[in-house]
Amino acid sequence: MVSLMRFRKMLYMEPIKCSSLGFQYFEPKNSEKKESQNILSSRVKNEKRSQEKQWRCIDYWFWMIGYVCTTWWLFCFLCRFLPGFQHVPDSPGVRLSSEGVTALHPVVLVPGIVTGGLELWEGRPCAEALFRESLWRGSFAEILKRPLCWLEHLSLHNETGLDPPGIRVRAVPGLVAADNIASGYLCWAVLIENLAKIGYEGKNLYMVAYDWRLSFQNTEIRDQALSRLKSTIELMFVTNGYKKVVVVPQAMGATYFLHFLKWVETPLPMGGGGGIGWCDKHIKAIMNINPAFLGVPKAVSNIFSAEDNDVAFVRSMASGILNLGYLSLQTLEHVMRVCRTWDSIISLMPKGGETIWGNLDWSPKDRNNCDHEKKGPAKHFASDGSQYSSYMQKGLQLKESIDHGRIFSLGNAVSELTDSHVTPLDSEGILWKSNSDTFNLSELLLWTEYDEMIRESIRKVGKKKVYTERTPFDLLNFVAPKMMKRAEAHFSHGIAENLDDPKYAHYKYWSNPLETRLPNAPDMEIYCLYGVGTPTERSHAYKLSHSDKCNSIPFQIDNSADGERDHCLQNGVYFVDGDERVHVISAGFMCAKGWRGRTRFNPSGIATYLREYKHKQQGIQSGESDNVMGNVALVEDVLRVAAGAKGEDIGGDRIFSDIMRISERINLTL
Repeated sequence: MVSLMRFRKMLYMEPIKCSSLGFQYFEPKNSEKKESQNILSSRVKNEKRSQEKQWRCIDYWFWMIGYVCTTWWLFCFLCRFLPGFQHVPDSPGVRLSSEGVTALHPVVLVPGIVTGGLELWEGRPCAEALFRESLWRGSFAEILKRPLCWLEHLSLHNETGLDPPGIRVRAVPGLVAADNIASGYLCWAVLIENLAKIGYEGKNLYMVAYDWRLSFQNTEIRDQALSRLKSTIELMFVTNGYKKVVVVPQAMGATYFLHFLKWVETPLPMGGGGGIGWCDKHIKAIMNINPAFLGVPKAVSNIFSAEDNDVAFVRSMASGILNLGYLSLQTLEHVMRVCRTWDSIISLMPKGGETIWGNLDWSPKDRNNCDHEKKGPAKHFASDGSQYSSYMQKGLQLKESIDHGRIFSLGNAVSELTDSHVTPLDSEGILWKSNSDTFNLSELLLWTEYDEMIRESIRKVGKKKVYTERTPFDLLNFVAPKMMKRAEAHFSHGIAENLDDPKYAHYKYWSNPLETRLPNAPDMEIYCLYGVGTPTERSHAYKLSHSDKCNSIPFQIDNSADGERDHCLQNGVYFVDGDERVHVISAGFMCAKGWRGRTRFNPSGIATYLREYKHKQQGIQSGESDNVMGNVALVEDVLRVAAGAKGEDIGGDRIFSDIMRISERINLTL
């Protein structure tokens, strides 16, 4: 700095004059000297000031982080100490415990699809360091470290639906397997914590561990999961003073446990050999959370194009995310390749056909229309005919709209076509490539089964413009024949005409409530607990992809499709009432009508109850599928029944949706 000052001082001195005798130096005048010093000092000050104001990008980031942290700290301080912020409602477990409610009946939790942990027991060389590490659940860090290796180990064999050679992935046992699977997804942790508040622990609380990728019967063939569940219920029944068990299945876990109910009383070797009366002896109540008894239409789109509303939104906003070069090939094709080896997805296909879901000209839910704006009070009816109202801030408004029984359509213009304007599905002319039996993940071959179809055949399939619940199976037999061949051996999706037909003794019918009977257990209770008031996918409008690459999915959701007469069709997706994932028909119809009273599906008259939870806000009043198990009303219902209450004790039916009217419109012989 001293050298810089000297250099600047020299710049303001008088020049050196030379003469014939030599050099002479002339001092500047005092006034000029003072003026130059003032200029120099002012410039130095200005430079210092400019240096102080010049911030780098990282300075702004640190400032913003500090500001956010300080604001959050002040907010926490206010919530903890100031009188107006101190009140935090007690959790249901704490409140019920203070009322004297204690644990009585042992509880068995049955997780659904993708909610249970999976760990590696044997794998390829790329997974040497992952022995007994969780491949599914938690941070999913392995996706980023070794994505292709991770996908390969989550896949099942293409023909058997069991383990590929050299790979063994098994379900994680214990409560930790499904308490939380990811940040922001409330799974079982909240319910487990509240059960603990009233006295539950390891001896009277059990989490079913099964590989949710497998078909239900294959979980018994490979892992004896059903036998272990039977033994556990019997053990908990005996060790807890011969108190019957309360079972709490969730989503696909409801259909899995429905399969178990038939399996456990069926004679060996196909069944568990428990005999008639086993369920009535050991089970007090089955409290199904978000049950997908009649399937979900979005399962068709997941198999057809590996898409749903969330994926289509990501593709429209940032398509590059789904085409990451880091995964060598496109992401959606990898998702399809893996998911088409999971037979459990077939269990989520819609059941009951057009009788339940409607056709091109009729739907049991044809009067509902979506409107996401704020609405005034909407009237609802309880099962006893009493009327009450709630303020619908987000969800569905009742008003006239078009009939909508289709599952998906090709193009926006045809999304509202009637039956007479639809081209029928023609199986002729569907051509296949030869020598395409190979399925080799280690060689990174992309297997979607679309690649086995001639591209011209794909265009012929696309000529069929609209599909209802009757035709997706025909379509999927064309585009995914290997998966559907396995599915046919393990699942059925129809309606039984005569349940006394000997064919219904086969296990493929046991998970379909329309093709099997409930056990003879008149003292047992069945609850359907689910959220409502959230737009839920009902069908999709598709378009033919512009890509002719072999390794690509030829169809994708058309984000430009919007309904002119029907506001429920938005961005290629048709919405109805539900919990964001499960339609109210699938979750509530069996408890509302199919099993209510003595029917051919419920010959012993097991009592059924509908308990709906209207979505109001995230957290303790959420009705969305991902967070409904944190809903305080649902948690309280489960705790009270586990503590000995019956359906009448907790208020019987609690209904906000139109499920009763919808059920009456479904013409099903009972």
